[in-house]
Amino acid sequence: MQSIPRDDTFDVSLALLKDGYRFISRRCAQHNTDAFHTRIMLRPVTCVMGEDAARMFYEPGRFTRKMAMPPMTLMSLQDTGSVMTLDGAAHEHRKKMFMSLMGPDSLGEIVSLFERYWRDRLSVWAQRPGITLHHESEEIICRAVCEWAGIALPDAEVRDRTRELSAMIEGAGAIGPRNWKGLALRARTERWARDLIDQVRAVPSSEEPDRPIEILARHRASNGELLSTKVAAVELLNLLRPTVAVARYVTFIALALHRHPEYRDKLLQDEERWLKPFVQEVRRFYPFFPIIAGNATQAFDWHGEHFSKGSWVVLDIYGTNHDPRSWDQPTRFLPERFEQWDESPHNFLPQGGGEFLSGHRCAGEWMTIELMKSATRLLTKGMSYEVVPQDLSIDMSRMPAIPESRFIIRQIKRTD
Repeated sequence: MQSIPRDDTFDVSLALLKDGYRFISRRCAQHNTDAFHTRIMLRPVTCVMGEDAARMFYEPGRFTRKMAMPPMTLMSLQDTGSVMTLDGAAHEHRKKMFMSLMGPDSLGEIVSLFERYWRDRLSVWAQRPGITLHHESEEIICRAVCEWAGIALPDAEVRDRTRELSAMIEGAGAIGPRNWKGLALRARTERWARDLIDQVRAVPSSEEPDRPIEILARHRASNGELLSTKVAAVELLNLLRPTVAVARYVTFIALALHRHPEYRDKLLQDEERWLKPFVQEVRRFYPFFPIIAGNATQAFDWHGEHFSKGSWVVLDIYGTNHDPRSWDQPTRFLPERFEQWDESPHNFLPQGGGEFLSGHRCAGEWMTIELMKSATRLLTKGMSYEVVPQDLSIDMSRMPAIPESRFIIRQIKRTD
């Protein structure tokens, strides 16, 4: 088997920032391979893409996320002590707690809240000359996820909390002011979350915890001890922040309906057939997570090469979702491809791959899909609107990416 080539550039950090989501796939194309060695931030790394690479990367127990992400990214998104930084039995124990929140009744509740708050806003939107859908969606989801979690969020705080959670997402893939802003606002939000955890714990209860915030506040680690207030607060934010991030997918849904109006017609004619394939294709086609990184917990062999313990590997999520070996015509938006998809956990990685309990696959993936299905129904059957002339370009060097204008609409009317 051909050995993995080494990129000629001594360090590709600047190239990664320049090319963004397309960096690894472009370099792989140059080398005619699905893996190459290089350096990022002066650290040796192997960049990989494709279904076979994902299968290697998500082999249970092979990689740890500890020290695999740049510190600023970790602090913006997960922070120390979170489920993402755990491995083995401790990780599986914590992950089971998160997965317990994702049952059908729980998902149905947050979807109902999302739809209620969306419809509440329709009358407000109808009176305005125009709205920015991305910002409005973030606030709606923030309200919904807080109520679902058991957090009483006063109307006066909604905008600030949304802004704080959004800034963490915006700053995660940036270097400089955008990242600094996210970190500064995260510190404020963590103080708020710690206060919420303390308030729950201050009220003795002999009943089984019901709301997600109660389950988090009273959750015991695999050693039987309560999570520290800090870690419980971090995990609370790990429920709220990624859910608010689904607003990016809502914006991409609107963009897909605008650029591919034939699928609006298909959804109106046969929602049962087209709804989930449409949502899945939005997740595959549009940029969300760019990459995921891991450090090898043990030595292993792959592609004819030996990887020692501690080897740093970065998997291209966006590139794998656009790999022509797995996806026919990957640069075209074709929801019908998901009518025949084999449901492989290794070729479709919008929020990571692998298994839920034994691996680091996003616990909120099912919630994401259900919220996206709801948003698609609302945008097709629940309202009419006009898309104004605007800049809908997507800067693929900006991580996370979003249409430049955040999708502006006007002439909004409720239709259901």
